[in-house]
Parts: sequence; C-alpha cells; structure tokens
Amino acid sequence: MTRRLLVTSALPYANGAIHLGHLLEHIQTDIWVRFQRLRGHEVIYVCADDTHGAATMLKAEEAGVSPETLIESLRVAHAADFQGFLISHDNYYSTHSPENKALSESIYLALRERGLIFTRGVEQLFDPARGMFLADRFVKGNCPRCQSPDQYGDNCDACGATYDAMELGAPRSLLSGATPERRTSDHYFFDLPQYTDFLRGWHERGAVQPEVANKLTEWLDAGLKPWDISRDAPYFGFVIPGTEDKYFYVWLDAPIGYMASFANLLGQRGRSDEFGAWWDRDSTAEVHHFIGKDIVNFHALFWPAMLDGAGYRTPTRIHTHGFVTVDGTKMSKSRGTFINASTYLRHLKPEYLRYYFAAKLNGTVDDIDLNLEDFVARVNSDLVGKIVNIASRCAGFITRLCDGVLAPALHQPELWQRYRDAADSIAGCYERGDTARALREITALADLANQYIAEHAPWTLAKDPAQRDAVRAIATQGVELFRMLMLYLSPVLPGMARATEDFLAIPPLTWSDLDRPLLAHRINAFTPLIGRLEAEAVERMIADEREAHVDVSAPAAASAAPASSDVSAIEPFKPEIGIDDFARIDLRVARIVAASPVEGADKLLRLTLSLGDSERQVFAGIRSAYDPTALVGRLTVVVANLAPRKMRFGTSEGMVLAAGPGGRDIFLLSPDSGAEPGMVVR
Repeated sequence: MTRRLLVTSALPYANGAIHLGHLLEHIQTDIWVRFQRLRGHEVIYVCADDTHGAATMLKAEEAGVSPETLIESLRVAHAADFQGFLISHDNYYSTHSPENKALSESIYLALRERGLIFTRGVEQLFDPARGMFLADRFVKGNCPRCQSPDQYGDNCDACGATYDAMELGAPRSLLSGATPERRTSDHYFFDLPQYTDFLRGWHERGAVQPEVANKLTEWLDAGLKPWDISRDAPYFGFVIPGTEDKYFYVWLDAPIGYMASFANLLGQRGRSDEFGAWWDRDSTAEVHHFIGKDIVNFHALFWPAMLDGAGYRTPTRIHTHGFVTVDGTKMSKSRGTFINASTYLRHLKPEYLRYYFAAKLNGTVDDIDLNLEDFVARVNSDLVGKIVNIASRCAGFITRLCDGVLAPALHQPELWQRYRDAADSIAGCYERGDTARALREITALADLANQYIAEHAPWTLAKDPAQRDAVRAIATQGVELFRMLMLYLSPVLPGMARATEDFLAIPPLTWSDLDRPLLAHRINAFTPLIGRLEAEAVERMIADEREAHVDVSAPAAASAAPASSDVSAIEPFKPEIGIDDFARIDLRVARIVAASPVEGADKLLRLTLSLGDSERQVFAGIRSAYDPTALVGRLTVVVANLAPRKMRFGTSEGMVLAAGPGGRDIFLLSPDSGAEPGMVVR
C-alpha cells in the first residue's frame, strides 16, 4: 500500500553557518526520505530556518541590517550547504513568512477559544539602558549556589547548578553592562498540565523511541507546568493578536513553521486545498519529525498538545538522535573540529560523510562520534575497496570482450537470490533508522561478490579466447551484483547511484528493480565512481577550520603530574576501545605461496600471500614454529587493511594472525579447513 509521508528535520536557527550537528540530522532524515521514495511512497520533505527571537534582532542590529535582510541571507546560505550534501528538501523556507503568521495566529486563537490560554504577571530582569527584558543568555552574575562569578542566567558552568536568573548575585546585562532591575510584566501561558493524560496515551502509542518515552514519563510524573508562550517588546517575531507589545515566543511559532513550509509548497504546486488532507484529525497521511535529543520537550510535549488543542492531528512519530562528537570530544572551534558544511565541501566529497554517518546511526539517541582516522579507513575499505571494486573488476571485460553487452543469463542464480532475499531485512533496517545494521548487511553482500570474483578469476580466463563466454557470464554476474548493492545503497549515496544509472544506461533505480536481473543489456564504459579519501585532505580541512576560529581565550593545557614512585615501573593500560574499533579491521583468509627466512632476523619469515585477486608481502614472527618450505600451500588469516610498514628488510603489507602459547606452538589454518583465499573472517 502506498503511504503518504510528510517529513521534517528540525529548523536550523538563523544565527550562523550549517555545521556537522545540522548535517547529521539532515543526512539521517534524507536517507529515510530517499528510502521511502525508492519504495514508491509519496513523500514530501520540508524544512525552514528558525528566525525569530531577541538574538536575531540583536545580531541584525550589530550587523547594521534589518532582521529580514539578515535571515534571508542566512537562509540562502543554509539551503546551498544542504544542497551541497545532496539533501533532497522539497521546500526550504523561513518561519518569518505570511503562512506561518496566519497559522500561528489561528492556532493561538483556537487554543484561547478552548480556555487553554491565560495570563499572569512574571517578574524578570530588565535592562534600563537598552529598555528590554533580558533572556537568560543576556545576563551574567554570581552563581547562587557556589558563588562562582561570571555565570549565565540559567546554569553554572562551575558547579552545574540550574536556577532562575532572578537568583543571580551581582547581575549585569551583557548588552549594555548595566545592572538589571526587577520588573513585572504580564505573560501569556498555554495550560499544558491539562494535557498530561493525553500525552501519556500519545507516547504509549509508539510516537517516540522507548528511551525517549522513559524520559517523558519522568517529566509527566513530576508534573507539567504551564508553558510561557509570550515575550515582551522589543522582539523580532509575530505580535500576539489583541496586543501591541507582546510577541509569540520563538518556540511557539517554530514548529508551526513545519506546517507553514508545507503550506507554501502546496501553494507553489497549486494544491493548497490539500492541506487539510495531511493535517486534519482524520488524516490518513503520516507526519514524521527528525530532531536532536536536546529539543525533545518542545516536540513531544508542547507541540502535540498544542496541535490537538487547535484541532489538528498529532505527529505519527518523533525520530530522535544524539549529539555529534569529533574524535571522542565535543566539537571545538580552537581545534578545528567544529566543522562547518562549507569548509567540509571545499575539501571532501559529501558522500564520504553521508556514508560514515549512516554507518553510525542505529535509530537510538546514542551520540555519534566522527573519529577522523576511522572515517578515512572505513570509507576507503567499504566504498572503494569492497563496493566500487566489484564494478571496476568486472565492467572492463564486458566493454572490451563483449561489445558492452551483458550475458543473457546469470552465472550463479543462487548467489543473486541471496542478494534478493536480503531485501526485507535491509528495508526493515532503513525503516527503523538503523542504517548501521543496513550497511553491515550490504557490505557483507559485497564481500560475497568479491569472493565470487576472486574464486572465478575472470582475468585468468580472459587469456584464453575459448573462455570468452565464461568471462562474460562471470563479469555479468559481478555487474548485476554491483547494481543491486547500489540500489540498496542509493538512499545513502544518491550521487553514486545516479552515476551507476549512467554507467549501466538504466532509468532511476526503484525497489521493484530487485525483482529482475539486468541481462542482455548494453552498458557504458566504466569510469571511477568515487576516489579514495586521503588523510591529507582531512588534515587540510581541519587546518582550514582551525584558522577560521582562532580561540585566543582557550586555557593552556595543565602540566601532567609526575607519576608516584611506587607505580612508575607499571605500564599504564592503553585507552579502552569499542566495538567500532574492531569493525575497522579487515580480516581475510590468505594462502601462503612462498616463504623464506629473513637474513639478520632470527624470528622473521618473509611470506608471499595470495588473497585471491592479489598478492602481498608480509613479515611474520613465526620462524621458531615452522620450516619455511612446509608453509607453502597453508592458509593463514591476515589483517588486510593494515597500512604498509617499511622495515630494514623491506615493506610488510599486512599482519599475519596466529594462535598458540608461542615458541614452536604457533598455529595457522590447515589447507583443508574449507576456507578460501580472499574470504572475509568475521
């Protein structure tokens, strides 16, 4: 059955450039959207810049431009960055729009009509020099708990306490330096506690992930408080109907911006009358929001309650993700790891990051770490070494020997069927947002294809003209398996998918294409689909970003304390590693085709290893256990993606793994173990 899906990413605030945190969310959303489109569903993906608030007003004032000019320039820049990362928004709009103003006012009036809006006086800090009430971010003072100076108006960096700005000692305005005054102003509130039972039921129907539901239950059990939805002038935003100097708080009209962007898109397409079919209570369409875990309360408490109170349907699901770290720590401008989208795109291809984030996302709120060394290794191992390698090894035989026409039948139908049988499992992973598992299943299929090609060695058969049909059949099978892999990967790698369609001379891929192999079809000459990711390019990107954010206020690192004398001889433990560190290791079965002692080294043997489609030299410390002549023909396991190491005897291109207590008891695989060269060890 065809589904109708309205999908959104959280709205980036119009106060700076798009960075890795935004990219994680938009890449995650885009992969889900592209998967649903691939399956044939109707999908509309909208977003917008979040533009309102005192911060926008003050930043525009500082720049000497109007807020409208500022936010439009940022919107254009943000849209360009997302397009650079192949994000397929149907509409990228702004919350400062006529559609959003009309919807915000109508929703507010509907809530007021139902008795869900009330007013009461609120005491706040007021800057007499600037003539405005101060948000928490615009006031500093002494922490009321530990007395640490220079702390913001909502929490203390020194002791971690949270508090109200009114509790600060010796407060001062960050806007003027003046001492704030205490003043009372009438504020408008949404009566959120009335929705406690409603929200419990909504969460229990699967609208959020289990770990998010647990957190929401804590808030519900603690008791909800009325939500302050107004701010005093001066403020950049929409005036509350019936007032002259009260404005909607930015978090009231920001989520309504999803609806407004959608309404704007319908207007562009001449379909404005369809709005209710998506947003009415009885709508059969689905609404999916992708957000970070820091804004769960707005999306999973205030937003559904406000929608229901105004007579609209609630979201089908809130997909929540964690934060982004780089090399295990918070993104840092001074270290160059607070990476902006535009900086990344000057140095690296967008699909490298799309693939890496997809390999980390598992549908939970776990934080995602961009380990830069792992980033390079995984991209090169998976994309270049495993997936693209299949096409590059097979396509040339079709164009050179077969006039570019694929064979009329599959060489191994049972292997093709294994690929086809994986479709439901991979689809389930994409649907749940567990792209990490989807990619593991896809790369395991790629391993099967590479083993198949290595086993049949078409490059050897091609030397005999009588074997041309066999070469064509094997190469056709390889090309077809590559096509299926790229179909599975197309939500993650849309640029490579388009290049694959050009290479294979086929229409845009769809999920139903899995049901029929590509046979007896003329393809184009193969050209490289993606190049290796060079570590030097990553280093240049980091240096570029670091130069753009020189942080002269960063404290110097403290000197390391000397080790205690009674433990100085003990070697410290190395840092703990996680399962992702093991995932980077590419273990392959190799056959020893030559072995000889290394002169000048008592423990080393020089081994020549065959991995099926290639040979490499490795130095192994197993001389005490084996006569070199007895090793020829034996199997071993090799770390195939270990960087070559120059030694005084030559270059070692891997590492042999063996087991045993040492000495003469070091064991390798026997030739009759059933393993084959090139086979992946898992």
